[in-house]
Amino acid sequence: MSTAALASLAAPISAENGPGLFLRIIVVASFVGVGLLAWVLLRAGRNN
Repeated sequence: MSTAALASLAAPISAENGPGLFLRIIVVASFVGVGLLAWVLLRAGRNN
């Protein structure tokens, strides 16, 4: 997908100018994903 297509898809999500809410959602989701990945890797590395 091109950047213009992604911006047109994200337009209804964010009513303000610029990325705004959409970018915040992406950042929070990535932090949650990294946290879950770290948790899974730490659990897999434990010797139980």
